[in-house]
Amino acid sequence: MIPEWLANGDLPPGVHFATWREIEDRLSFNPRRQRLLEGFRHACKELRKAGCRLVYLNGSFVTQKEHPGDFDAAWDIQDVDEDKLDPVFWDLSRARAAQKTHFLGELFPAQLPEGATGWAFVEFFQVNKLSGERDSGDPPARK
Repeated sequence: MIPEWLANGDLPPGVHFATWREIEDRLSFNPRRQRLLEGFRHACKELRKAGCRLVYLNGSFVTQKEHPGDFDAAWDIQDVDEDKLDPVFWDLSRARAAQKTHFLGELFPAQLPEGATGWAFVEFFQVNKLSGERDSGDPPARK
C-alpha cells in the first residue's frame, strides 16, 4: 500500500509494495504522469517477459511533483533470463538515453552498484538526495 504523502510532498522512507491499481490511482494524477506511467508499464512488461519479478519505482515520480521529467526504477536481476531481456536494460550509456527514448524513464539493475557511492541501486534509491540519510537516518553501509 502506498502511504500518505509527507508535508514536503515525498512518500515516507521505505519500500512500499503496491498493486498496479494503487500506483495508477496515486501517481498518475495528470496527463504527463499518465504518459510516464505508460512507459513504466511497458518496461515492466518487457522485464516480466525475461523473468523479472520485482521492480522498484523511484525518483520525483513517486513524489507530488506536478511534472516529473521521467521516472527512475530499479529491477531485480534475480531469475532474469538474459536471452529474453531487451539489451536496452543494460544500456546505461549517455545518461540512459536509449532507455529514456524507449520507456520515458531510467531503469537500473537493482543489485548493481551505483558509480559514485558503490551502493547497490536498490539501496541508493532509499537515500534522500538532500540529506544523504536513509530510512533509519543513517547512510547505507558501504560494501
